[in-house]
Amino acid sequence: MKEFNMRLTHLHHCRGMSWKMIYNILKKDPELKFLYNDAPRQIIPQVMTAQDTHSNVLQDLHSDRILEQIRLYSQNGIRAITIFEKEYPILLKETYQPPWVLYARGDTSLLNSGTHLAVVGSRQATDYGEKAIQLIFPKLIEQGVIIVSGLAAGIDAIAHKEAIKNKGKTIGVIAGGLFHIYPQANQKLAYEMMKNHLVISEYPPYTRPSRWQFPMRNRIISGISKGTLIIQAKSKSGSLITANYAVQEGREVFAVPGNIFSPFSGGTNELIQQGAKLVKSAEEILEEFPY
Repeated sequence: MKEFNMRLTHLHHCRGMSWKMIYNILKKDPELKFLYNDAPRQIIPQVMTAQDTHSNVLQDLHSDRILEQIRLYSQNGIRAITIFEKEYPILLKETYQPPWVLYARGDTSLLNSGTHLAVVGSRQATDYGEKAIQLIFPKLIEQGVIIVSGLAAGIDAIAHKEAIKNKGKTIGVIAGGLFHIYPQANQKLAYEMMKNHLVISEYPPYTRPSRWQFPMRNRIISGISKGTLIIQAKSKSGSLITANYAVQEGREVFAVPGNIFSPFSGGTNELIQQGAKLVKSAEEILEEFPY
């Protein structure tokens, strides 16, 4: 099994490799027995359309540099957890196209312990958003709820910090790899979380963050959580993408109502109109999580 996970992780590092390509390769070679033999020359062209893509993949599959990189991750405290391992989050496995591999640094036991609540919101948080978190979090933490967010500026960073301040546990899901924390302002927070909490990514550690990865990582934030709480959001905020993923996966969606004159509450107020549960206290969230 260890050899299989290593091979899947190697495949995951190949340039141009998509979720669907890995799925099709696994259908043809479920144990990845033939990954380094002649078989990839037959299998890979069948699952990829562009000639340059499958030549990149074949090149990367025979790259000792990539294998060495993967072996060295453990020296940096990084675990590559494939979807076939018991540490992989059970709730995430139930979602549409869950990541084949998660790269984790910190306490990986947090992935499957306790109840996870995603908390997201505006990058330009106001005092109102911060006070809402300070009001709601103590009781949630007391009940063992693990706070999941995206380590972004604003509400995300406040959520992680308040969870730590209240002696709770928190998980950060980032775009890009673990060696490229973004934004820089949150690097200190991220390193603290890597020591005592957990930071995860679906991208290999050396991957630089790209714009398209941010909405993609939102599906992981909601995917590992029983519910998603939106604190503050504009009408076209990325936080609404997270809420939408939660709805698609049949998870709970909570929203803190806000001032009708504030643009930072436009999105949350719309979510409530659409059926998200209006919350003013921790109890209104906890009653939706059967213990």
